[in-house]
Amino acid sequence: MKYVVVTGMSGGGKSTVMKMLEDVGYYCVDNLPVTLIEKFTELVSKPNSEISKVALGLDVRSDRAFEDATEILKQLREKGYRFRILFIDADDEILLKRYQETRRVHPLAAGGRVEDGIRLEREIMKTIRGNADYVIDTTNLLTRQLKSELDRIFVNNEEYNSLMVTIMSFGFKHGIPADADLVFDVRFLPNPYYVDELKHKTGNDKDVQDYVMDCDEARVFLDKLSDMIQFLIPNYVKEGKHRLVIAIGCTGGRHRSVTMVNKLNERLGQNCNFGLTVFHRDCSDRTNA
Repeated sequence: MKYVVVTGMSGGGKSTVMKMLEDVGYYCVDNLPVTLIEKFTELVSKPNSEISKVALGLDVRSDRAFEDATEILKQLREKGYRFRILFIDADDEILLKRYQETRRVHPLAAGGRVEDGIRLEREIMKTIRGNADYVIDTTNLLTRQLKSELDRIFVNNEEYNSLMVTIMSFGFKHGIPADADLVFDVRFLPNPYYVDELKHKTGNDKDVQDYVMDCDEARVFLDKLSDMIQFLIPNYVKEGKHRLVIAIGCTGGRHRSVTMVNKLNERLGQNCNFGLTVFHRDCSDRTNA
């Protein structure tokens, strides 16, 4: 039997994950009180059970004694029960923004500030997050990208290192992304902004990509950057890092940086065993260099 315990930060997307798992055939039970975990596990794990795939959602709002869940899950594993823990996470700023947009009350805010609830919940969740088999960070994930990551783990049974890599393009004149782990500057490359037929296009257009990559400097930079990132990723995984943001910037964030992000994505996406997303922060219809 496939058995996954789904938990994570409130607002991270756990309910969406449960619905997606249900769509691929998992029997889903959400918001089960911590005190019922052991009994539920015993029932679904019986040899004659007709249920072959189970997803159990554990939410801090279901039981204020959530800290006990870690000990209960540990005891279940010691008794021989087999299951995997999936932790859904996101940056505190994103969680706060989601709560503000939905006007929901954080389960631990107790009528106070959402920021305080998030801070308390993260402290409560620290141990179970550290024990998780998989961590998916939804900070920069679209719904379809989240589904792709779940399919990778629970449908296709591919190897997964719980590292979510985001490659982000940006414009220096709009500021360096605050959440970037690695920042690279490609303003040394030829700028399509000064070519009339390319000025109003972006690095998502093939003719802009061809223009940017039609020089030795661009090709060598891509080769060296790809080699370095591929060297760093397994070492980040070894250190337990779950999210890596690689930011590549040009002047306005529409041409050179977008091109290089797309090309790097193509390189890293070949047989990767980690989550990979692309985000073009400043690539819009407005004209930027």
